[in-house]
Amino acid sequence: MSDFISSWSWWITLVILAAYATTIIACIVVVLRENRNPIRSLAWVTALIFLPIVGLVFYLFFGRSLKNTRMISRHKKRRLMRATSTRTVNLRDVDISPDRKQLIVLSHTLAKAKFTVNNNIEIFTDGVSKFEALKKDLKAASQSILLQYYIFADDNLGNEIAEILIDKARQGVKVLVIYDHVGSFSTRTRFFEKMRRAGVDVHPFFRVTFPQLANRINWRNHRKLVIIDRAIGYIGGMNIADRYLHGTEDNPVWRDTHFRLEGDIVESMLLSFAIDWSFMGQPIPADTKPNPCSVVANRTGMQLVATGPVDSWDNLSLCFLKAISSAKRSIYLQTPYFLPTDALQHALEAAALAKVDVRIMIPERCDSKLLRLASFSYVSQCLKAGIKVYLYRPGMLHAKAMIIDEDLVAAGSTNFDFRSLENNFESTLFIYDRDVNRKMRDIFFEDIKQSTKLTFSMWHSRPALQRLWESIVRLLSPIL
Repeated sequence: MSDFISSWSWWITLVILAAYATTIIACIVVVLRENRNPIRSLAWVTALIFLPIVGLVFYLFFGRSLKNTRMISRHKKRRLMRATSTRTVNLRDVDISPDRKQLIVLSHTLAKAKFTVNNNIEIFTDGVSKFEALKKDLKAASQSILLQYYIFADDNLGNEIAEILIDKARQGVKVLVIYDHVGSFSTRTRFFEKMRRAGVDVHPFFRVTFPQLANRINWRNHRKLVIIDRAIGYIGGMNIADRYLHGTEDNPVWRDTHFRLEGDIVESMLLSFAIDWSFMGQPIPADTKPNPCSVVANRTGMQLVATGPVDSWDNLSLCFLKAISSAKRSIYLQTPYFLPTDALQHALEAAALAKVDVRIMIPERCDSKLLRLASFSYVSQCLKAGIKVYLYRPGMLHAKAMIIDEDLVAAGSTNFDFRSLENNFESTLFIYDRDVNRKMRDIFFEDIKQSTKLTFSMWHSRPALQRLWESIVRLLSPIL
């Protein structure tokens, strides 16, 4: 009997080892067939061969690609684009530089980002003013509210917004809400259930459950969009959470940038929301046509570039590369996490070495110790190239904005890091307007007054142990 059991145990072990080896080989084949960056592919292959268990787990969670995955069918997308399509703009009639026109064409080619004019914009740099304006517009809604946030917190602000949504739903206003399941992990289920019971249509993006854990936990919907009555839009970096009003114990100030929009750009926001809504298996919202009463008469050019890991190309990276490489005089960048790809890092260095005024602002105190260490690992290289680097002192700098020369601003939900550029669903507003550019530059230089400018000697004098930790954490940059 014992010989029989021993024989079966041997066969079971052999089958398990064969299945495991087949899985490892299959993963390696997938990595090689994807033709990614050779260094990254080599890293995954090496991990799978020499650290098979750990490497397999990490690959399943962080290594897989969603490129060329369709969020919705082509038929549905054509329907949505026809439903939201209004005025078109001939670039020959627009007074902007050839470089900007090329960026507009590139953004449209990659992301179908429609160029619009006839837009109004209001800029918010603090949560108090932004959320006061948002609550006022929500309370005035008479037809529809489409709301999408990475974090919808169950705190004072979150409950205040939720009560407004509940009241509007009871009044017969159509209220649709998307929240990111990973981003809102800490929010209790009953918080969203309360809204559902009141008639608010609430859904998590990529709900993470056990069977789909590895498929979904690395992909986040980081967008922050609100569209009210198909006429007013909000976009930027602020989530719904008390920290944007009062800060936190570690960071008493949360400095961020958000926009209130009116005009033709709202149709692009409607399209973005409708695609995400449909991607979750929900029927396409009935009202996706911009409100005809919301006509704005000016020439503020804008594009909404909605990107994600399903894109065939690295859409936003290519747009940023084009924008940076076209800079003639200045590049001012604010980001909470500075973990650029090699291409973007080299583009910034090339601009600085060509005597373009390149300035980067990151927080002195970050909400993530790992991301702070990883961001700091890139600073020496920047300083060596002549890039001016500033550490924002008052608290957490959560703003995401790039201001180039006198006529381009790129701002929204996108951090200047691997996760935003490769793994997240993001929304970035490209603004082609000198007045907006001037206001954003003024904001940047006001923030400089509250920042510490780094020098190479100052930075190089950091403790050796800290520099070592920064270099080690930098290796994890693509998955942070």
